[in-house]
Amino acid sequence: MSPRYWLRWLLEQGTPRYALRFQARRGDPFAQLVGSTSGLYDPYPHIEELRGRGRLYKGPVGWATADYELTRAALRDSRFGIFGAHNVQLPGPLTKLIRAAELPPNPVEPPSMLVIDPPEHTRLRKSVSAAFTPRAIGRLRERIESVTAELLHALPEDGSADLIEDYAAQVPIAIIAEMLGFPQESRRQFLAWGDAASPLLDFGIAWRTWREAATAMINMDGYLDEHIARLRREPGDDILSSLVIAGDLDDRELKATASLLMGAGFETTVNLIGNGVVQLLAHPEQLARLRTEPELWPQTVEEVLRFDAPVQSTARTALCDTELGGVTLHKGSVVVLSLAGANRDPKMFENPDRFDITRSNAKDHLTFSSGIHTCLGASLARMEAGYALRSLFDRFPELALSGTPERRPLYTLHGYARLPVNLGRRATATV
Repeated sequence: MSPRYWLRWLLEQGTPRYALRFQARRGDPFAQLVGSTSGLYDPYPHIEELRGRGRLYKGPVGWATADYELTRAALRDSRFGIFGAHNVQLPGPLTKLIRAAELPPNPVEPPSMLVIDPPEHTRLRKSVSAAFTPRAIGRLRERIESVTAELLHALPEDGSADLIEDYAAQVPIAIIAEMLGFPQESRRQFLAWGDAASPLLDFGIAWRTWREAATAMINMDGYLDEHIARLRREPGDDILSSLVIAGDLDDRELKATASLLMGAGFETTVNLIGNGVVQLLAHPEQLARLRTEPELWPQTVEEVLRFDAPVQSTARTALCDTELGGVTLHKGSVVVLSLAGANRDPKMFENPDRFDITRSNAKDHLTFSSGIHTCLGASLARMEAGYALRSLFDRFPELALSGTPERRPLYTLHGYARLPVNLGRRATATV
């Protein structure tokens, strides 16, 4: 890869990486939170230390909050805009160096709707919103059921499995690939690209990790060029075909939107399913209750989303001089919002560190964000995860861990890389 890409990494990721490491050694709770992402990483002690520093913490690397009220307020306030590496203010010559190493359209840079503000965000979100209405999502239920049944049938009876690779990742990738018109044989490749690119949501990532992510984005860009050209010749009954036919988006916007929908379409859900399995196995009394009170499954999904959020954090920047929690923030100030911390705020959730599938206000969590950037696919993720979890435990009632689950070495996306289990006997189950 060209040296100019290394320079870009150094400016956007390398310098923050070294600063975070230095501040973590000095005991800064925010630096420790985002900098310790090994496969056995538990972020919650660091989040509670951050909470203990006050509702809005000003550390050497910026502002941060784990407060529910402040997090929700910032997410819903038009005076705060999206923050990402792309809008860090750098001197002109350094900005030119970054532009010289431009990446293809991807989920974490404009024109991806994930990282842009109105009016561009409004236009792009409107272009795909029809595919995620309650009616549209409801029509997918039958396909979700059939995909889940096929995957459960393929799991070995009385055998071992990695529930991430063999099940949790396969349910959402099958659905979102079909929604975007991608052929079945491309699913494994998209999983690999998504796994490589997901660290781009973090900051301070290593050069090798960034290089692998950039390479994945470049390879995916070539695939999308061919796929979009094919849809122009032979459009199908899918989201991307409808966008191509409408002609409202240019090629760069089409590819940014496609890559975002593909990544978001399975990243949150695979983590949600994996986290749900681990929590239910760790709380067998609550799993037993679900077997006798299956009507609690929707609430269980909400509690998993709250208790062990698949998306842990986001960031906002003040678009003007403003106030948050009684603190004056000047234009350009950046606030990191700990969604996972907000979800365990004791002022909002009683006994927040207790996993409780009967929690009445679990659905008030902020895992799917709030305001104009609320996750478009939240209803789809809930449906996929709820059906996948219930079907799994109904089909394999003796399911048990066979080793230590391995966390993904990420900060923003929070889930498991490996989830080894013994499946036990297979039961005939219907949902």
